[in-house]
Amino acid sequence: MENFDLTRVIKFLPGIIIGLTVHEFCHAWVAHICGDSTSKDQGRVTLNPLKHIDLLGFIFLIFAGFGWAKPVQFNEQNLRNPKTDVIKIALAGPLSNAVLAMIISILFSVYSSVMPIYSGYGSQLFSEVFLYTIYINWGLFIFNLIPLPPLDGSHLLLYPLRKYPVFYDSLYKYGSLLLFGLLIATAVTKINFLPIMPAIRFLAEGFLSLVGYQ
Repeated sequence: MENFDLTRVIKFLPGIIIGLTVHEFCHAWVAHICGDSTSKDQGRVTLNPLKHIDLLGFIFLIFAGFGWAKPVQFNEQNLRNPKTDVIKIALAGPLSNAVLAMIISILFSVYSSVMPIYSGYGSQLFSEVFLYTIYINWGLFIFNLIPLPPLDGSHLLLYPLRKYPVFYDSLYKYGSLLLFGLLIATAVTKINFLPIMPAIRFLAEGFLSLVGYQ
């Protein structure tokens, strides 16, 4: 709490809300088109943030720097091709954040070419919100591809191991504990045990440069 910065929260809040909403919506939408109506029945095939944001996870995001949204539920037995559809559902979230980051980068490049970024406080604030949103969505893309449960990347790594239920359950249980432990340790010690920031900068700055932002 002693490091709580309200101004910074205001700047990154739009990016968090947009990123999490699009991420979970895409999970739900792909599950629905793959044949399972669970997410549709639960009202998750929507871009309404209130349907996707978990209150406790949202509070953690604001005060601790990490958090979570409501996970999208689906019934594998209803999927047309479970082996491939599970992977599609898992990848839909992170890939949607990458696409969103690209679209916002293009919009920001156009905006910055016609509007001097630091011509006034309003313009500066708007530009910083843009940049936060870009970085946050690249971050959601990379972070969720980490192959540790319950992140989306774990489905790519662990799905083939479901034929060994005991082994799979153990990996899922302890992988989740490992991830949570790393996040807690990072928040407490300020040591980045998941050094993904260089990758985020590479993608964010690289794509901005590609679309003409100087």
